[in-house]
Amino acid sequence: MYRTLDADKIVATISALERRISERFPGAGLAKVCAELSEIASENRERVARIARPHVGLRALTVGVIAVVFGLLVYVGMITKLRSGTDDVFGIVQGIEASANLLIMMAAAIFSLVTLEGRWKRNESLADLHELRSIVHVIDMHQLTKDPSIDAGVTPPTPSSPARRLSPPELVRYLDYCSEMLSLTAKVAALYAQNSSDPAVIEAVNDLERLTTNMSSKIWQKITIVQATMERSGMATGQPKQAPAITPSTMVPTAPSPTAAS
Repeated sequence: MYRTLDADKIVATISALERRISERFPGAGLAKVCAELSEIASENRERVARIARPHVGLRALTVGVIAVVFGLLVYVGMITKLRSGTDDVFGIVQGIEASANLLIMMAAAIFSLVTLEGRWKRNESLADLHELRSIVHVIDMHQLTKDPSIDAGVTPPTPSSPARRLSPPELVRYLDYCSEMLSLTAKVAALYAQNSSDPAVIEAVNDLERLTTNMSSKIWQKITIVQATMERSGMATGQPKQAPAITPSTMVPTAPSPTAAS
């Protein structure tokens, strides 16, 4: 139960993330990207299941071709045996040469048919993984302009500067949503490696995981900067810093009043 990824759970998690983004940032482009990712994940769930199933028609065609090849080989062997009883050495040599050429061609045809299903599944998997790689870069574009240093006021904005209407807590939540989307995209890609032993597919999945991990690292660097700024400004909990509590040891003694002295 907990040894393989569940495609249905991944799709449900992405759908829930889409709702969270829409509720937190109504009308945000990131929510539309997450909706597209949810649709792609649903499509890939069906594609992964289809790729994992054996192609019965293709396998039946392969078995039929192999049977025909063996039939031809038996027929050629019988002809060669009949000719071996004659004194026509030249004809016998030609028969053996033709048989060898036919055997090589048939072996190549059988090999091509046997590996055709694997190559077809590999090409389809790589095409789907390329689509996932593209949406990863779309997610990265949405967090690209979310620069946490802009709140420091080091340089004033220019007319061409991107509009930033997010408070520091909202910026942290926005960047965290981007990181979650990247991680879920990698999990959708992992479904292909889970049901395949093709080295090309596994390497493509690993490459996509490395890409999403590197992008998430950049995002978390931004989150760390924003959180450090919030802590310095007392916004870690959304409330201003409270004044330190006054204890007897910190109270400054005052001179007694004349009434008290008397």
